Amino acid sequence: MTPDQLKALIQEVASERPEIGPLEESLKWGEQSFTPVRRNTGSSVRIQPRPDGSAALMFICHTNLVEEFRGLYPKALTYEGNRAILVSGEDEPDREALSHCIALALTYKLCKKR
Repeated sequence: MTPDQLKALIQEVASERPEIGPLEESLKWGEQSFTPVRRNTGSSVRIQPRPDGSAALMFICHTNLVEEFRGLYPKALTYEGNRAILVSGEDEPDREALSHCIALALTYKLCKKR
């Protein structure tokens, strides 16, 4: 999955969930970053292209998001520490699992309040 395909997936997930609303796209640490425009909705998701053609979906490390993803999808996705989901440039990841993880990040603050 390429960075452009990841960007399209992030935007698709946000557009399918009214609680997320529109996303603000910016550059953070030189990486494309996507954050809900509506305050106190969710955490940012960044795309970090890797030299080998793979990419990482990066999440804020002081959240428990990657730990939660690992618990939900221990074998479906590949993780890097407490910061990232790794996506191969050649293989198609489990799209349903990846979409769910993106949605959980983009609604992190809403879910935290519940």
